[in-house]
Amino acid sequence: MTMLLTAKNPEQSTAYRTGALVLFAAVVVIITALAFEHLGGYLPCPLCLQQRYAYYAGIPALFLALVLLSAGYARGAAAALLLVAAAFLVNAGLGIYHAGAEWAFWPGPDTCAGAPQPLSKGGNLLKDLESTRVVRCDKAPWQFLGLSFAGWNVVASGLLMIGSLSAAAKAWRS
Repeated sequence: MTMLLTAKNPEQSTAYRTGALVLFAAVVVIITALAFEHLGGYLPCPLCLQQRYAYYAGIPALFLALVLLSAGYARGAAAALLLVAAAFLVNAGLGIYHAGAEWAFWPGPDTCAGAPQPLSKGGNLLKDLESTRVVRCDKAPWQFLGLSFAGWNVVASGLLMIGSLSAAAKAWRS
């Protein structure tokens, strides 16, 4: 009978490999979102920014889970992975809400007016108002295969949740 986690090489365990894959995928997703913003010029709305929180919290938690697995604390790693799965479940729900607002299934939040932008140093309020781009939560600025950024976040968050649950189950059994 093979053990999922061995003291000599924990990186060979399926729990570790699955967790590492989820960590890698989460990093790729958030880097892609930041690239669309900073390189592609797509300013995020407040809901878009909120959907990043699961990645900002989940990535360090996934790293912690891998460290715990390497140190032989499989149950602690499983708990961390379950928290990550819960974060991505909530994030998928937020993405569904955002995508539904974009499709006009329901209204978006009243606070989705625009992303904050720095004011000019000269204090020229009228010039600042003219150059401000309003980013709305209820209009999708980009779509690919019929899904907006919010829709793709639902897909990514769902897959990351499933991967985290799988890694947690494997860690728990080890």
